[in-house]
Amino acid sequence: MKLIIAYIQPERLNAVKQALYEREVYKMSVTNAMGCGQQMGYHESYRGVDVEVNLLKKVRIEIGVNDDFADTAVEGIIAGARTNTIGDGKIFKLDLPECIRIRTGETGNEAIG
Repeated sequence: MKLIIAYIQPERLNAVKQALYEREVYKMSVTNAMGCGQQMGYHESYRGVDVEVNLLKKVRIEIGVNDDFADTAVEGIIAGARTNTIGDGKIFKLDLPECIRIRTGETGNEAIG
């Protein structure tokens, strides 16, 4: 089992979800996040005061998948999130040692779905 964590641009979320649905990956968790990377933020003026904004809005997607779907899920995220510009995001693929479905007590591949 794998845990895939992706940070993407908020406006690319619908495209990523659509690309994942086309690859039969339906279960995911999505949260709002803030961060910075190579973009280094930007400057703006607010009421005449120069403000440096270095934490940008991102979306964090977490997907727990069986090993058979790990590469498919990563391909879907890349297909939906890529714009070929700085700030497209990052994907982390981690080993997931255990998964337990609370309702039934199932563990492992059966619990992840």
